[in-house]
Amino acid sequence: MQTIGKRLISLDAFRGYTVAAMIMVNFPGSEDAVFFTLRHTTWNGLSFTDQVAPYFLFIVGMSIAFAYTGKLATGMSKPPLYKKIIFRSLKIFAVGMFLNAMPQFDLHNLRWTGTLHRIAIVFLVSAIIFLNTNWKQQAWIALLILAGYWIVMTTIPTPGEGMVILEPGRNLAAWVDSKYLPGKMWQGTWDPEGIMSTFPSIATCILGMLAGRLMLAPISNNLKLNYLMTAGVISAITGYFLGLAFPVNENLWTSSFVLVTAGFAALVFGAFYFVSDILGYNDWCIPGVIFGANAITVYFMGDLLSLFFYQLPISGKTPNEHAMDWMVTIGLAPNLASWLYALFYVCINFIPAYILYKKKIFIKL
Repeated sequence: MQTIGKRLISLDAFRGYTVAAMIMVNFPGSEDAVFFTLRHTTWNGLSFTDQVAPYFLFIVGMSIAFAYTGKLATGMSKPPLYKKIIFRSLKIFAVGMFLNAMPQFDLHNLRWTGTLHRIAIVFLVSAIIFLNTNWKQQAWIALLILAGYWIVMTTIPTPGEGMVILEPGRNLAAWVDSKYLPGKMWQGTWDPEGIMSTFPSIATCILGMLAGRLMLAPISNNLKLNYLMTAGVISAITGYFLGLAFPVNENLWTSSFVLVTAGFAALVFGAFYFVSDILGYNDWCIPGVIFGANAITVYFMGDLLSLFFYQLPISGKTPNEHAMDWMVTIGLAPNLASWLYALFYVCINFIPAYILYKKKIFIKL
């Protein structure tokens, strides 16, 4: 654990609100009553929930730029940095495995992939790329990953099908997972955080690294914002049109999905940066900063606390769904009641996050 020095407020707030959104969409009051946009899309398309994970990877990329640019500028030796990067990746991966094992700890049916697993792998690869390349080389790497993934997924026939197919469980990525991915898969025969889709998720992080480099550039804040927002619009539009050929799809983490979500992430962060760091209006950032200061720890606590919280009589996930029944009885629509319940759980998770923040405890996973 360590205390934190000065941070970019908008980045911490963006990180924190993204983690809060993760908790909100993961823990509704009732799985049977959820607003459409608070669910993952079944296949092609883009909901609010679909954007949460890529936003976080984009933020990881920005954080890499902020964490290591200064170290490289001082001529710090790379081997110690490699050691820290590898160790941190292993810790995040281990936490992900722990969460997957809860609560039964059935090691024979353990899933080896997930949100934290992907964050760990993407952070490891992206940080090493950052330490050994300049921004132009990073841009080319991201472009080659996206172009290569597009070509591979849309030109190589799916084994056993005899043609290119991009359907659930019937595509090249799913076939690779069925052959080489260890452990249990989330969807039985395929996994949304599988092997092939991890490559374009690295591109998402690299685009975040490029945004981070821009924010560190020796130019005016207004010019940074103009470049960032312009890049965000171009990325989102390019992704939209690419989606006509290679559909926007979170489960496959398609190249169009990367461009659209990275573009939106840049625009959202740009809005945070404008209001907070340029105009100086920071009060609204406080909850996000508190969540963001211990982002992965809060995400971990959200999963851990759910084991206890959802056993309480007020929980919407108990057999009688007491809280949901009460809210619906007083006239709330089931979807609205479920969402309000999720927001309440986010507030519950804010309590330990606030305690850590007030005590200036910042846990580095």
